[in-house]
Amino acid sequence: MNRGAASTVTLVVLSQVVHFLTFGAIALLLPLIREDLGISFSQAGLLSAAATLSYAMTQIPAGYVCDRYGPKRLFFAGLLGWSLLGVALSLAYSYWMAVTILFAAGACRALLFAPGLTLVASWFPPDRRATAMGIFLVGSFLGTMGVSLTGPALSEVLGWRMTFGSYALLGVATAVAFWKFAGEKPRAERGARVRLRDAGKIIRSRVLWVCNALQFVRFSVATAFNFWLPSLLLADRGLSLSLAGLIVALSAACAAAANPLGGYLSDRLRNPPLVIGASLAVLACSSVLLVTVESLPVLLAVIAVNSVFMTIYFGPLFYVPVEVFGQRTAGLVTGVSNLFANLGALTAAYTLGVIKDATGSFTQGFLGIAGLCVVGVVLSIALARMRTRALASETRAGFVHTRSPALAAAARKD
Repeated sequence: MNRGAASTVTLVVLSQVVHFLTFGAIALLLPLIREDLGISFSQAGLLSAAATLSYAMTQIPAGYVCDRYGPKRLFFAGLLGWSLLGVALSLAYSYWMAVTILFAAGACRALLFAPGLTLVASWFPPDRRATAMGIFLVGSFLGTMGVSLTGPALSEVLGWRMTFGSYALLGVATAVAFWKFAGEKPRAERGARVRLRDAGKIIRSRVLWVCNALQFVRFSVATAFNFWLPSLLLADRGLSLSLAGLIVALSAACAAAANPLGGYLSDRLRNPPLVIGASLAVLACSSVLLVTVESLPVLLAVIAVNSVFMTIYFGPLFYVPVEVFGQRTAGLVTGVSNLFANLGALTAAYTLGVIKDATGSFTQGFLGIAGLCVVGVVLSIALARMRTRALASETRAGFVHTRSPALAAAARKD
């Protein structure tokens, strides 16, 4: 990787770190936010759902514009907009004002995902792009660790509003640094601009729809765990906010350490669906144990295992449609995939809050998440067969190019 590529990738990861200081703070400081605004668990779930709804709605437009005009400008606008609205949230004294701000912030946050993932992947060779997509996620875990370790102490001294506002202002400064120093590959190196007829062909693909369903499962599981874990530890387990913060930091550390492993295994084995299915099988078990084990040490082990396997299949799952359709449409297919991921997130964030209010615990909600993981295992088996056929079909049609070495391998197997 050359110097320009290294600095750009580093700045994207750093931007993800500061972005997740504020994003992670919403979940970690949610008990304090609930108390300050006087809202129920269901209403708290609606805070996440508002941001997730607009985030999901903006995914496809963000991906399409990214492919046509390049990712750097969109990523900058997303980080700056999200951070400025974070400052506004820290000043909101009305529940519905907070919902409105988070709805607008979710649209800005959408400009971070597909453009950021595309920007990082574009600087890597085709046979290393699952690994590259995993690297993009590292910043989110580092940011989660940072807010988990600093948030409880800062909020105790400064209150949640000043703590949240400080994180948001750091995001504004980082956005300016990104705009000044990050680079973007020339259009000739990224390929021709994507057209609307390309979008039509992609959206009709069965491979993409299976990936979309798996994305729904993936982010339902991730949101249920990441958004509600602090509340579960406080409300169902009776732990303090400081101890809950340490546990969330442990979870993020495990996820960050394991994150590159998924992309590496996928690239080495040339078999992303295997990594996806195995991860979901483990998550089905850990989701059940999360709400059934009594011992705190065992619970910590379950959280660590859940964090590892929730992360490993991120890169492989986002890589499959890019592998099949090519880097030229990477922003679009990533946007479509993440739209369905966030429909899952919206469902999980709100539903688990409703279940908590109705039953008094998170147990039934996480048992439902385990069932969703089982569905994901079945879908990953179907994806393995469809992917092999799709790649082999491209090869027979004479479209062998540098998308991935898996093209030739799949053709030989077929």
